[in-house]
Amino acid sequence: MPMLKGRIIVADQEGTHVIKFLGDVRLTLCPALDQYLDNMFNSRYFKTILIDLTEAEGIDSTTLGMLAKMSIRMKKKMGFVPTLVSINDNITRVLLSMGFDKVFVFVNHLAAHAEPKEELSPGQFSELTVQEKVLEAHRTLMSMNQKNHQEFKNLVDVLEHQCTI
Repeated sequence: MPMLKGRIIVADQEGTHVIKFLGDVRLTLCPALDQYLDNMFNSRYFKTILIDLTEAEGIDSTTLGMLAKMSIRMKKKMGFVPTLVSINDNITRVLLSMGFDKVFVFVNHLAAHAEPKEELSPGQFSELTVQEKVLEAHRTLMSMNQKNHQEFKNLVDVLEHQCTI
């Protein structure tokens, strides 16, 4: 059975941002997600983030890098890491193998929260912008631990070369 096209929907309830991934979330949504995160972190009302992966079927490495970046930014700004909800064993296994348990609080069920309704649009971003987001996301993954550094070093080298051409 084919995976559903990826979508990201969001909600802001008094400074608590719920970001829900649906289907197979890929790099095409990352520039819009990054833009949303910039606005969120720059809001004076920002308090925390809940990442809901309960309906995610797949997440590519660029999106994983964006999640890591989000957590690192929140830790710097607020002094604690966001909460991530995952019930898909395959996704949870990937997250744990990459060290996401060090940058998120993992839970496997949701307490009551605002149901996201606003969908992030992939938007119109230049190819260079998308390449820069892909490179940034993979650099973030590399910075998390030595295993990730080895895993993504060759890809980052290629991406760096492409971005300078």
